[in-house]
Amino acid sequence: MTNSHSLLVLGGARSGKSSYAQARCEALPGRLAYIATAQAFDTEMAARIARHRAERGERWFTLEAPTNLGEAIDQAAQDAHVILIDCLTLWLSNLLLADADMAAATGELSERVAKASVPVIMVANEVGLSIVPDNALARRFRDEAGWLNQKMAAVCREVVFVAAGLPLTLKS
Repeated sequence: MTNSHSLLVLGGARSGKSSYAQARCEALPGRLAYIATAQAFDTEMAARIARHRAERGERWFTLEAPTNLGEAIDQAAQDAHVILIDCLTLWLSNLLLADADMAAATGELSERVAKASVPVIMVANEVGLSIVPDNALARRFRDEAGWLNQKMAAVCREVVFVAAGLPLTLKS
């Protein structure tokens, strides 16, 4: 099943993927929901989160969902015309550190996105383009991120890869 209104935006760190995804959301009419998966464990991350909130306009409301992304999608869809999830990779990290069942979590997420009543735009890091990590946790993270991206790309109508601020359409 594919959500006819969904978009997955992939890219590396500081590639411009979040800005691209936000602009795509803002080009659509109506109220916008931002589902944040980051957690402010230190002052640098707290400042980053505050800066991102300040950059979004009055059309936006924010839900924080470090692990319960499916529930947040359902909640956001009640009040929003478009949902932006930023980012799936942090969500994955949160689940890995909580020793969650990754297959079940990604399966549930793909079902919720496929069934969402509003467009869902998701941001994720592409981490598989580098060297093989030197430890088991990092290798597991890389593998899980790759599988998550594949699963989400399968349920999305559109997939875009962003590098150096330039979007490259992978699926349309």
